[in-house]
Amino acid sequence: MRIHALQHVDFEGLGHIGAWIEHQGHPLTLTRLFAGDPLPRLEDFDRLVIMGGPMNIYEDDRYPWLAAERALIRAAVEAGKSAIGICLGAQLLADALGSKVYAGANKEIGWWPIRLTGPAGDEKDAGLLAGLPEQPTVFHWHGDTFDLPQGAVHLAESEGCRSQAFVFDNRILGLQFHLESTPDTVRAILAHCGHELIPARYVQSEAEILASDPALFANINRMLETLLNRLA
Repeated sequence: MRIHALQHVDFEGLGHIGAWIEHQGHPLTLTRLFAGDPLPRLEDFDRLVIMGGPMNIYEDDRYPWLAAERALIRAAVEAGKSAIGICLGAQLLADALGSKVYAGANKEIGWWPIRLTGPAGDEKDAGLLAGLPEQPTVFHWHGDTFDLPQGAVHLAESEGCRSQAFVFDNRILGLQFHLESTPDTVRAILAHCGHELIPARYVQSEAEILASDPALFANINRMLETLLNRLA
């Protein structure tokens, strides 16, 4: 499977997704949108991996490449490609599927639990969640949210945000949270986006984030591998 990744800022790389790709032996190509790299042709990849970033999906005035990226994602969805979107990437996938993206009622930053809401195990798309913890604690860093795309299966929610995850046609997966996080990626986002840690109900301090149980990383990385292995 040929994988192409879209990276929006230099400090939000692939994290554990990169380790999974290397272990599986999949060919990987990369567009660093912040560096002006060209976008791929549809025939050059089988799966898109769309990473996160601090921008809003419609900040075209500040990030001129966003319009072309949205067009590529929409074309990939229509062409039947597989895709996984993380945070901003999930919002871009929701947009490509015709849903509204907007500021959420709450910012969520830090380690907070989600609740899996997928259908029973014998239904279509439910195999993605089989055997996963029902209320895992995962890493968040987002303020925007999205409406569930028409025809998608709602997979997860939290107290602060209903639209945490969805799957469409068992080939397109949107995750508002960051299962790819590693200690290094969390330190990187803290270094570049620490100014966003304004006290709020679902915003942890830097000290709280860094003091979290190291086992949380192993837990979310295992969840990520399970989802990536099962996605069509």
